[in-house]
Amino acid sequence: MSSNTLELIDPQRKSLAFKVYAFEDDVYFSSLKKYNYFSVILVTKGKGMVTADLSQYPFDGTCLMCFSLYQPFKIKSEGAFQGVMVNFHPEFFCLHKHRNEVSCNGVLFNNIYDSPVTALTKDETELLLSTINGLRLELQNTGIAQTEVLISYLKILLINGSRIKLFQQQAEDASLTKTPVILDTLKNAIDEHFSSLHSAGEYADLLNISTAALNRVCKTHFNKTLSQLISDRIIIEAKRQLYLTDKPVKQIAYELGFNDEFYFSRFFKNHVAISPQFFRDTIGFNRANA
Repeated sequence: MSSNTLELIDPQRKSLAFKVYAFEDDVYFSSLKKYNYFSVILVTKGKGMVTADLSQYPFDGTCLMCFSLYQPFKIKSEGAFQGVMVNFHPEFFCLHKHRNEVSCNGVLFNNIYDSPVTALTKDETELLLSTINGLRLELQNTGIAQTEVLISYLKILLINGSRIKLFQQQAEDASLTKTPVILDTLKNAIDEHFSSLHSAGEYADLLNISTAALNRVCKTHFNKTLSQLISDRIIIEAKRQLYLTDKPVKQIAYELGFNDEFYFSRFFKNHVAISPQFFRDTIGFNRANA
């Protein structure tokens, strides 16, 4: 990269633990990215389109973008594009382990229903930017307890980002464009049955609506097909199991409703671009419970 990049390397793994990268164009993001760490991108200037998984989302002005482990994304701007990106490996900071403190998993990350883009006001941008500046200064400081200080700043960044997004969600729910009731029912159905019902038609039957009609409303409100939503929910649980447990891949496949381990591996690779075992190897399975 460049002098705009500050990194912390894990001395045991000899790989990236934490990084802050200031960017002044979209060159770095123009090709598809798939990281074995979480990404928080604060855009301070720009307009364009984000591609995440198989969906596209527009952005215009200051905003926050968040991407989970091995979630494929790329960014194409129209003109100037500036901001800063924060990356952290789950062994540096585990969202599952600290879920009661930051509550960002399912809000900023692993949220299959909302856009990864959160628009920001001037005050919100300055609030997040001040925290990131604190991270940058600490990375330049080799003093005692550096990791603890970085984690403290990271928690503040994630908490404030989550608060901003949750506030916007609550405001949207109170507006006239509130999501149709049937989609709330669908969300609950997917969360309850994703390990046993894998097809769009099964959920349409469960909700007593045609598959075509349910797909149309999904595309309108979630910018995804029903099949994408189901697959995304399965993948999130697969990643969680691969990371937090030492269960064999075959057992995880079975618990997620796949009778064939190799079919599950193909399914996972089609969506994540890597095998379940490679995901586990590069994330560090079960260490979050150590």
